[in-house]
Amino acid sequence: MRRALGSLACIVCLVATVPTWAQPVTMAKPEEVGLSTERLARIGQVFNREIEQGKLPGAVVAVARKGRVAYFESFGFRDKAAGTPMTKGAVFEIYSMTKPLVSVAAMILVEEGRLQLTDLVTKFLPEFAGLQVSVPKLDPTSGKLTYSLVSPDRAMTVQDLLRHTSGLVYAEFTSQAQVKEAYAKEVIFRPNDGTYDVRDLTPADEIARLAKVPLAHQPGTTWEYGLSTDVLGRVIEKVSGQRLAEFLGDRLFKPLKMVDTGFYIPKSNMDRFAQPLAADPATGTPIKLHDVSAPTANDSGGAGGVSTAADYLRFAQMMLNGGWLDDAQILSRTTVSLMTSDQLGPQMARTVQPGEALIGTQGYTFGLGFAVRQEAGIAAVPGSQGEYMWGGYAGTYFWIDPREELVGIMMTQAPGPSRQYYRREIKQLVYQAITDRQPASVATQ
Repeated sequence: MRRALGSLACIVCLVATVPTWAQPVTMAKPEEVGLSTERLARIGQVFNREIEQGKLPGAVVAVARKGRVAYFESFGFRDKAAGTPMTKGAVFEIYSMTKPLVSVAAMILVEEGRLQLTDLVTKFLPEFAGLQVSVPKLDPTSGKLTYSLVSPDRAMTVQDLLRHTSGLVYAEFTSQAQVKEAYAKEVIFRPNDGTYDVRDLTPADEIARLAKVPLAHQPGTTWEYGLSTDVLGRVIEKVSGQRLAEFLGDRLFKPLKMVDTGFYIPKSNMDRFAQPLAADPATGTPIKLHDVSAPTANDSGGAGGVSTAADYLRFAQMMLNGGWLDDAQILSRTTVSLMTSDQLGPQMARTVQPGEALIGTQGYTFGLGFAVRQEAGIAAVPGSQGEYMWGGYAGTYFWIDPREELVGIMMTQAPGPSRQYYRREIKQLVYQAITDRQPASVATQ
């Protein structure tokens, strides 16, 4: 893609007065970038219907193509209980959409020669030197699983943290009973707390507790989603000498003008904080998200972030451009390529396919911080080979399609089983709007 296509130097206002939140990128009429205004309108029709039926509180959707935003709309309520409408500048808890940000931060250190993917994690976190691996074995007589602890065949590496092959898992999802019990014993997992929040632990305490918990798999053998990126955040802190929030602020958020992205929402911006429904409409389960009104003891690299659609669009456009945005060169194009390539290969076991975990369909592998589409087919959603993406627990989602020069952002606060449905729905609605027809004014010239 030519650099001119992605240039975002001209920031425009969407309203008469300049809002307090950052503008995303240069605007365009949909037809100027090969999209259909009429077809994009289906996004609003679908989301408004879901909101009217009480299935979603509200949402913000942004779509950029060829370096320009062709669609940026808000729907429903920022706070339904209070009757407050959703705004484009609403701030959302992004949970696991923090992971791609932290993964990029790690690769900044790799590019500076301060970190290598093959570095052992123990080089920075010596507390992990005594880690063991839990090995299940089926008792042929009783038919029950028993567990033993063995030494790892090799130590985990930084690459393992980036691609979730470290053996660190999420206790709430893993099927490994011994590991789940150990996480609960060390209070890394709180089974009676639906927020799964351990941000009250200091970084040193978090690592000390994890060092007592066995790994669920031999490092480098199995993809299982989990606490790898949280530990990667601790590695970044050791290498940089800065708190994770400070490093991200200095090296990513400030250069990209992501003015509302961080690990908590300042008091002055709490009136922009998007709220979930009181209970999940499908299950009736009460919804409780993290408290993000103040700094926490540790910055959770795996699930602690807050952001806006406009901010995250700037991050995604930087990745699509090949590592740059405006005057900020965050990464080399070659590093972006490495991060968005298959890092698992056919030999890596998977407890679940990355695409199934995120959007409920096969067809995706995993790179360094992102799920990556392997081919045009297999997946039950439109997209292109090489497209990459991720999402967050509370319903947020993004994807980047280099072949179509496309970025999609969906922000909502709707955790629960409906997340995968809405992620598939927004992809379908955006891709069906691609027509690649020239505007009439251009075609007649």
